[in-house]
Amino acid sequence: MESFELKEIFSVSPKVLYDAWLNSKKHTDMTGGKAVCSSKINGRFSAWDGYITGFNLALEPDKKIVQSWRTTEFSESDSDSELIIQFSPTEGGCVLTLNHNNIPAGQPDYKQGWVEYYFEPMKEYFK
Repeated sequence: MESFELKEIFSVSPKVLYDAWLNSKKHTDMTGGKAVCSSKINGRFSAWDGYITGFNLALEPDKKIVQSWRTTEFSESDSDSELIIQFSPTEGGCVLTLNHNNIPAGQPDYKQGWVEYYFEPMKEYFK
């Protein structure tokens, strides 16, 4: 199993980022891939046109999102990985801390994927 942490600063408030992550239209707009989101615990979500799926395990408004997470590249026998996203206010915006845990062996480089398919388009979207 693999795990990693990424941190990125965005020029919007924790509330704006938290809301965008859990809103289907905003999530789609900020990443460029179709997303269907839920803002409820146990609510299912999908992102990047169904490549990513999972459900919300815990939600602390404007502070933290914990999700089960898998892609179409996981095998059926693989357990879901865990995604913990924390939003902390900082001068001029928000620090987003992303912890991706329990990634099965043999998966693509999701660390690079988060930067390329999330953080970079989000920076553009929130300019």
